[in-house]
Amino acid sequence: MFRTAFALFAAALFLAPVSADEPKEMKPTVELGGSNDDESLQKAMPANGVIVSQKGWDALAKAWGIKDAPKVDFTKELLIVGTWKGSSFGLRPMLKDGDLSVSGFGTKDLRPGFRWKVQTVSREGVKTVQGKDLPKE
Repeated sequence: MFRTAFALFAAALFLAPVSADEPKEMKPTVELGGSNDDESLQKAMPANGVIVSQKGWDALAKAWGIKDAPKVDFTKELLIVGTWKGSSFGLRPMLKDGDLSVSGFGTKDLRPGFRWKVQTVSREGVKTVQGKDLPKE
């Protein structure tokens, strides 16, 4: 009887609809990372942490010296960008009701310069970023 009740409970969880209010973690398709000793170059990061055009991507890649920056189909994807002064960090993009939010987490061992990450995520369903409209460029 216990097994039957457990099986029914497990099936109910599996079949339960996902609420539109639940944030969905977005899986990056490409992730690049590196380090830059010149902290003044950190200002090249887009204000909202998102790049929506090849022009914006080319400018950031040039400013930060990103070699062999991959081409991105900005009709299907966008880039999220983050920086950190510790030795290691990660980005966690989430989508909830069309709003893309990105949280970061990292080590507390502050070092000179900054570390950076750039990730591609699907543009599908993204209407705003951190509650603000997607940038035009």
